[in-house]
Amino acid sequence: MLNQQAPTRARHWVVVFAVTLAVLSYIDRVAISKATPYIMSDLGLTKTQMGRVFSAFALSYALAEIPSGWMGDKLGPRNVLMRIVIWWSVFTASVTMMWNGLSLAINQFLFGAGEAGCFPNLTKTFTTWLPSNERVRAQGIMWMSARWGGAFTPILCALIFTILPWRAAFLIFACLGVIWAVFFFRWFRDDPKDHPSVNAAELALLSENRGLAGSHGDVPWRKLLSNRSVWLLWIQYFLITYPWYFYITWLSTYIREYYGVKDEMLSARYAICPLLLGGIGCILSGLMLPRIAKLLGSTTKARRVLASSGFLGASAFLLICIQQKDPLYGMLAMGMASFCNDLVMPCAWGSCMDIGGKYAGTLSGSMNMMGNMAGFVAPQVGGIILDATRTTATPQGDYNMFIYTMAAAYFLGAFCWPFIDPTKPLEQSEAH
Repeated sequence: MLNQQAPTRARHWVVVFAVTLAVLSYIDRVAISKATPYIMSDLGLTKTQMGRVFSAFALSYALAEIPSGWMGDKLGPRNVLMRIVIWWSVFTASVTMMWNGLSLAINQFLFGAGEAGCFPNLTKTFTTWLPSNERVRAQGIMWMSARWGGAFTPILCALIFTILPWRAAFLIFACLGVIWAVFFFRWFRDDPKDHPSVNAAELALLSENRGLAGSHGDVPWRKLLSNRSVWLLWIQYFLITYPWYFYITWLSTYIREYYGVKDEMLSARYAICPLLLGGIGCILSGLMLPRIAKLLGSTTKARRVLASSGFLGASAFLLICIQQKDPLYGMLAMGMASFCNDLVMPCAWGSCMDIGGKYAGTLSGSMNMMGNMAGFVAPQVGGIILDATRTTATPQGDYNMFIYTMAAAYFLGAFCWPFIDPTKPLEQSEAH
């Protein structure tokens, strides 16, 4: 009988696939940050030009978010994820063949178009494969893994750079993406009921998700665009992503130039702090939210309190970072800013699942689009500030001026969350 049958745990493999892909996506995008000094030297790029290269990735990433999220809702994440991972792996490998700033910017634009589909489609898989009480925790685990993948990429790259040319790192990372795509496509199914490893008891656990796995291309755009919570989710994600892009673009150059750390391995160890502590913030947030909700008697209040506190804490720690002259204390302060930044992440992505329902792929894609529009702006603003503020005393430019703009973005983000209703569905899914 059903009540005597233990549920299988096939859904946990979905989390494993999500975690490994999140790690690979961050390895691929952080690698170029660590290789920046070599790339600038080999291709003869200024900081303004390199800022445009970083921004090219973010622009295409932003523009492709809604289409790739919609494709996941319409076609299912199995086909979409397999194709986009192979796509971005090709352009990870082709970084090695670029010859000037324009070619590299085009490469990164095409690379970003592929990576854009990653997290909206993984969010879609969580919405269909996990019961509601497991989703936010899974988001926390996934984002922690993504951050930690990015955190250790500088050390991984530094090790590779000591024995191989910098271009070799990109070829290795591209191969890993192709391997993931093959295994995922063979194992995954868009609907849990179609998977041979899922028994009746596990399907019963997922009964609330019936109807979420089918084709849902008829997105209610009018409701989405007229929803206050949706707009505020977009705004807060723009504001949280603007400073965060520093951690995956200019960070290695900042440690090298601002603190004068020339040793590759030492620089890489300092660069671990923001994404490592950010990952801890992700998982801690995912674990804390149910307890805070129980304490406050409301999931809505819990997300509002934790997300607002994260924004304010991140702003404060960046101001502390500016005052530090020792790289250890400076990176610890910036790491704590990233920790507070990532307290917000499960709140935001969990809200996309709850508000979006069967349109979670499209809504999360639209939120990530707005965030990566900030990613388009931030590296260029940084490059322009650094080139414009170069003096004899500060030939590298004024990094603190850039960091002040980041602290201001965090501060403003705190004022979005009190007005977001993070658990009210955009449209109720009908049982089929």
